[in-house]
Amino acid sequence: MQKRPRRSGRAFERLVSIMATLRSPHGCPWDRKQTHESLRPFLIEEAYELIDAIDKRRIKELPGELGDVLFQCVFHAQLGAEKSRFDIVDAVNAISDKLIRRHPHVFQKNGKPLGAKGRKKLGLNSPDAVLTQWEAIKAKEQGKAKQKKRILSGIPSAMPALVRAHEISERVAAVGFEWAKTSEVVDKIDEEVRELRDALDESPARAEEELGDLLFAIAGLARKLNLEPEAALRKANEKFTKRFEKVEAALEARGSSVHQSNLEEMDAIWQQIKHA
Repeated sequence: MQKRPRRSGRAFERLVSIMATLRSPHGCPWDRKQTHESLRPFLIEEAYELIDAIDKRRIKELPGELGDVLFQCVFHAQLGAEKSRFDIVDAVNAISDKLIRRHPHVFQKNGKPLGAKGRKKLGLNSPDAVLTQWEAIKAKEQGKAKQKKRILSGIPSAMPALVRAHEISERVAAVGFEWAKTSEVVDKIDEEVRELRDALDESPARAEEELGDLLFAIAGLARKLNLEPEAALRKANEKFTKRFEKVEAALEARGSSVHQSNLEEMDAIWQQIKHA
């Protein structure tokens, strides 16, 4: 039997009240000093700490990490409220309204659940179909704006480049600009590798351009495989780190170190660890 969800209103109001107190004349000097700009690195840091906990399956840490991210949202909303620009209610209503608009296969226009019969009539039974509908609705909404936005409008340039490449690939694929087969993406990657090899003898700028094309193609392959390239690279980073630490430990056991070793010796140990 599914556990009945607790009411969140009182807990959320408590957090909003604490934030208002921290920013009040009798609050915390550090919190009172902050701006949207100064808080930017903290929001990014908290988001990555949450992702790290998810990747490492530290489920018990998720409430705390989610709370840290939520606090950043409430902090920015408090700054907006102090300038009479917006408050947390505007933020909550904005995402609630968007979710209802973007899920016509789940909600009626008044926000009430559509029901099983209504959902069946729409025939959206797969994640891909839902994503295509989401992008179509989004494009329609943006088309109503005074300045017409393009498919790739609104993707933050400050995003990590690999994440942004994945998002670009997602959006264009949703409107049909997509390789038919995964093997075609792999062929494209092979082509980019060849072009990068040729560019190595030309100039650093040319090599940089071709390396970027290669990374973009790899991000496209990840999307085609329904994988997140950022997550895949994080796992590769972790794997490499653990293996190299074992190389260091093996050298230390011999009374040596990486600084006293050479590539041939370190690679031999690496291969032993890899095949163990």
